[in-house]
Amino acid sequence: MIERINELEQRATLDLEAVSDAESLEQFRIQYLGAKGELKALMGLMKEVPGDQKRAFGQGANALKQKVQQAYDERKASLGSNAKPSGPIIDITEPPAPPQRGRQHVITQTVSELTSIFGRMGFDVATGPEVEDDYHNFVALNIPDEHPARDPADNFYLDVPGGHKGQPGGPALLRSQTSTVQIRVMEKAQPPLRIISPGRVYRPDEHDATHYSMFHQIEGLYVDKGVTMVDLKTTLVQFAQAFWGPDADIKLVPSYFPFTEPSAELYVKIDLGKGVEWMEVGGCGMVDPAVFEHVGYDPEQWTGFAFGLGIERLAMRKHQIPDIRLLFENDVRFLRQF
Repeated sequence: MIERINELEQRATLDLEAVSDAESLEQFRIQYLGAKGELKALMGLMKEVPGDQKRAFGQGANALKQKVQQAYDERKASLGSNAKPSGPIIDITEPPAPPQRGRQHVITQTVSELTSIFGRMGFDVATGPEVEDDYHNFVALNIPDEHPARDPADNFYLDVPGGHKGQPGGPALLRSQTSTVQIRVMEKAQPPLRIISPGRVYRPDEHDATHYSMFHQIEGLYVDKGVTMVDLKTTLVQFAQAFWGPDADIKLVPSYFPFTEPSAELYVKIDLGKGVEWMEVGGCGMVDPAVFEHVGYDPEQWTGFAFGLGIERLAMRKHQIPDIRLLFENDVRFLRQF
């Protein structure tokens, strides 16, 4: 058994001298010092050693293990100081590649452009909650109980504790329009006021090229003394020409909305390179006196106009995007175009 210790020491010494790189040094460690290495196996032979030799064998085996471990550590340190790099050589003096800059989503870009345009006209930006109650989403906007806009099939109603229908804090839903923000603003502020409120709205539409269950609107509201349809049309003309160019024109087609009277659909005449065409982009009108009464404004003293525009529709027509779903699929190949 003592001769076996000596033979293992000689072989380990020769193998360690032959080590030339980190990989072969690791193989040496596994062979001799590993959990299943030869030194571990040597200690396992203790049970075969005669009783009178166990002490000498154990001392010799332990001494060999310490010797091999020390020689391994020294060889490892030597290789570490003289080893050549095994990976790619990096020139730390070379200027780094410039970081890639991100970009805003096309919808965010459109919102920024719209807020800038209306900001130059004196409109402040207002926001409101996306989870609304029945009162702010319908009642205060003069939308009666029998109106189809209240149909559960056309709204995302939420099963949460609330108040009575038609009262603030009543049945909750994801807001179906940003017109709710004008109510909340008028409840807290006295006229004159001029605001826009961009944001997300939700309707359970089936997804196709022109419909999505979540989309964006921008609502505009101007309340003051003596506001007329002339002010509304002037504002919308300035918006159209700022957004699409000086050749853009608008027309107001009579329509109906519960919260405005008179009401109109807004059409913009633009040239997108495929000929001039009229495009419907939103609704507008003079604020209905019933809406003013809900927020405590005197309709005999104050008048105002409101408009609502679909942001996806504006972005899609301006950039000739054929399918609304492209805006929400997050394909960077598509988003990098804008």
